[in-house]
Amino acid sequence: MALPQPGIFALGTSSHAYLELDLLPGTSSALALSTAAGLREPRTTIGGCNLVAGFRPELWAKSGQSVPDGLSGFNSQVVGAGGYTLPATQHDMVMWLSGPSYDVVFDLSRSVVMSLAGYAKLVHEVVGWPYHHDRDLTGFIDGTENPPLVEATRAAVIPPGQPGEGGSILLLQQWEHDVPAWEGLGVPAQEQAMGRRKTDSEELSPKPPASHVARNDQDRLGKIFRRNVAYGDVHNHGTIFVGFCARQHILASMLEAMVGLDGGPRDALTLFTRALTGAYYFIPSADALAAVAGTGERAG
Repeated sequence: MALPQPGIFALGTSSHAYLELDLLPGTSSALALSTAAGLREPRTTIGGCNLVAGFRPELWAKSGQSVPDGLSGFNSQVVGAGGYTLPATQHDMVMWLSGPSYDVVFDLSRSVVMSLAGYAKLVHEVVGWPYHHDRDLTGFIDGTENPPLVEATRAAVIPPGQPGEGGSILLLQQWEHDVPAWEGLGVPAQEQAMGRRKTDSEELSPKPPASHVARNDQDRLGKIFRRNVAYGDVHNHGTIFVGFCARQHILASMLEAMVGLDGGPRDALTLFTRALTGAYYFIPSADALAAVAGTGERAG
């Protein structure tokens, strides 16, 4: 059975970096993929830092390894009720680094970018960090519906016997918060928008129909495994959405529900936050990465 990349489930890390890269014009995709896949080797892991490598599905399909049927990148923006838009900013690769402190994450980030410099250019970088252990910058507990770690692999990892087994599908988005508008609501109105109590994350009953909880009901849409963190400075900050799932249609359905494309109301939380980026990446199994890295070594 193919094993997932372990960094997906490495909880408790306090510093994160998300590096999105595009191949350079004229670059051999085979050499770029083998080099990137080789970054998963132990020689690049320093100071307890985890590295998760992901690829635009259409690019990974050129590796010779299997990909889930119908999997595609975030190639078109999602336009919902009232013209609210989720942008498509798909890139060729993502390297997600996480560790105990930003110094080791920074050092490994530089090493990754330099290792890929002959094949790919860093085009988007964002640094993330946990906020008060388990809250996002709205002040609410984040990830309340996350499955327990023992069950997370069932939601996040493609099962044996299916194309791309041991891999996962990542939806990566950067959401900027409208802080003055959100904080101007007051707690009762914030709870109505979120669908939960702010103190203990208990769901409101009944759920407000347009609340974030109601529009993203995982019992209805399907389970995902989230590794969200905060990002930004005092003036501009928000949430990095990091959602893993074994099936792309669950992630896509959540986005459609948020913008009201499913016939329901638009998610009330989108009145106070907007997506700046949006990309889907295939996260191959550790076994598939090792196989592709090996092809590069043989070619060399």
